[in-house]
Amino acid sequence: MFKGQVLLITGGTGSFGNAVLNRFLDTEIKEIRIFSRDEKKQDDMRKLYSNAKLKFYIGDVRDRASVDSAMHGVDYIFHAAALKQVPSCEFFPIEAVKTNVLGTENVLNSAIAHGVKKVICLSTDKAVYPINAMGISKAMMEKTFVAKSRTVEDTIICGTRYGNVMASRGSVIPLFVDQMKSNMPLTITDPNMTRYLMSLEDAVDLVLYAFENGQAGDIFVQKAPASTIADLAKALLELYNSTSEIKIIGTRHGEKLYETLLTREEMVHAEDLGEYYRIPADQRDLNYDKYFTDGQAEVDYGWEYTSHNTTRLDVEGVKALVTKLSFIRDDLKL
Repeated sequence: MFKGQVLLITGGTGSFGNAVLNRFLDTEIKEIRIFSRDEKKQDDMRKLYSNAKLKFYIGDVRDRASVDSAMHGVDYIFHAAALKQVPSCEFFPIEAVKTNVLGTENVLNSAIAHGVKKVICLSTDKAVYPINAMGISKAMMEKTFVAKSRTVEDTIICGTRYGNVMASRGSVIPLFVDQMKSNMPLTITDPNMTRYLMSLEDAVDLVLYAFENGQAGDIFVQKAPASTIADLAKALLELYNSTSEIKIIGTRHGEKLYETLLTREEMVHAEDLGEYYRIPADQRDLNYDKYFTDGQAEVDYGWEYTSHNTTRLDVEGVKALVTKLSFIRDDLKL
């Protein structure tokens, strides 16, 4: 479906954008546009890939005019631009709103105005039952694109939601590796804390699945295993044959004990597609009878899909999974 097409990736200099380029640059896609505000990272990517299919646009999703400048002739969009760090969003929540909510609105309005065929918005497990500013802003991003999807016909807007992407920028695995190499203790907030474990390749697969199968307002979730943070740390210590100690520092501001990919309410309607769940958009309109007089008893007895009740990996399972990561393989010369 991408043969001869133009793809725009907002926030394209991040880990996800690089994974997409590795997957797509050698295909018959016509052009990939990287839209971001970091000129240094764009220059690094330009030199690294040195590919005529790759075009770079400096701009910020907060600025509609700069988004418009990159939108002419675009067929498809991966909307990955976001503020993602939990601590920084806690201290600057309005900045998270400006990028994650209002920035998404700018991208969607521009896409609709320019006749883009399909937009996939990338969300996170932290948007489900959110307790921190980053998760709340991402939850509002989801509400924004689902609401917008109801109002347009020519542009299909849908989204994906996934858990922790291993080895992505700012994630815990590179932190642990750096700490081991510096002979420092591995800092763990709560050893019983669980997190989903997904690779960047899994994240790209999920977005491509949404592109091929998504209808207006859909949210797709990929089933993923999880582990405790303690088992993740132990697995890395064993792989690196490290003598670093584990230091418990306590739960940080805005952190959860476990993450959730689907709520109980969503599970009632979700379609199980094998490796994925599809959450269809709520198509109720402003006829509020369906909100106030008609309930759903099945929600009371449902269950949510969390990193506590998904497939739980032990230390050996985590080792098998993380050794698939290219930077771990390079480090350990596997």
